[in-house]
Amino acid sequence: MNRSSSRGVRLVTAAAAVVLGGLGAAGLVSCGTDGDANTGPTFTDRPTAPDTASFSGALPSSVASSAQAAIESAKASASSAAASASAREASRKASIGADVERSRKAAEDALKNVQGRGNAVGEVSMTGKPRTETGGRLTVVVSITNKTDATASYAAQVDFIDDSGKVVETQFVGAEDLAPGERAQPLVISRQPAEPILTPRLTKAQRY
Repeated sequence: MNRSSSRGVRLVTAAAAVVLGGLGAAGLVSCGTDGDANTGPTFTDRPTAPDTASFSGALPSSVASSAQAAIESAKASASSAAASASAREASRKASIGADVERSRKAAEDALKNVQGRGNAVGEVSMTGKPRTETGGRLTVVVSITNKTDATASYAAQVDFIDDSGKVVETQFVGAEDLAPGERAQPLVISRQPAEPILTPRLTKAQRY
């Protein structure tokens, strides 16, 4: 082989060595994760910021729906409780009104055949309430005290009289089954207007 040919072979061989060396280095880098820990992949200490462009700022629809449902349920419960309380109050007032009417009717019946002023005038007294506390209505507190030694019921007739002595209005009130020494204080409220001024009078009182 002549000198120029020998030189060309050496150049080709050197180039091949360089190429193979580069491939070998690349192979070592690609397989470094299976070898020494010092040759493993490296990580940065700075976290990557989230992509805020994808945030809507609103709750997911399922969460929002659940929250709205909870609010509506609370409103419904509050409304139901208020309605129930209102119904109970209306029922209580109706019951009181029924009891007052029953007591009034019992007193009227008890006095129907009573002659004179009755046998219990000394056990019944009256006191007026200030009109400022009754909305301007003439109201009388009838105090009934059982002064006997046995349980008894009472009936009273209250007349409202004008300046001429004329009876303008008559009302009946009573108390049932008062024990000895027990006192009841039912109210009598005039249905007449504030003027002219009327005077209440205990006309009859009967123990039965």
